[in-house]
Amino acid sequence: MVTSAPRAAGLLRRVSESTSARADEQVPPDFRVGPLEIRPSEMEVLAGGRRAGLTVREFEMLMALVERPDRVVTRAAVYELVWGGPMHAHDRSVDVFVRKIRRKLLTIAPEWSFIHTRFGVGYRFAPERAAGDDPSDGGP
Repeated sequence: MVTSAPRAAGLLRRVSESTSARADEQVPPDFRVGPLEIRPSEMEVLAGGRRAGLTVREFEMLMALVERPDRVVTRAAVYELVWGGPMHAHDRSVDVFVRKIRRKLLTIAPEWSFIHTRFGVGYRFAPERAAGDDPSDGGP
């Protein structure tokens, strides 16, 4: 993938700001949620040893939801937590990033669903086995 210089500079700035902000804070230890292993110090998510390959912004958004398990978080609240300001009318950034995160998590844990939509409200993080993948259901 070719990245333009301004885009690369912006990414480096966000990583630098994120890293310097974390230098003063205690970085939470690695933890597991369902099949996911989340490594905040590395900004990495794995399942079965496979890396999700989330971008910094995708990781920040996932953490905003993971830190509020089983609670619906409004799109505006997610935007404010991740982007640090109020969401503008008709901004679809949160929805676009949720779609990207879902796709990447599906790649590493296809039998699971993690981010659930509460239509007209926001999103809820709750790891759940996809329908028909429960090994205790007595299926074939």
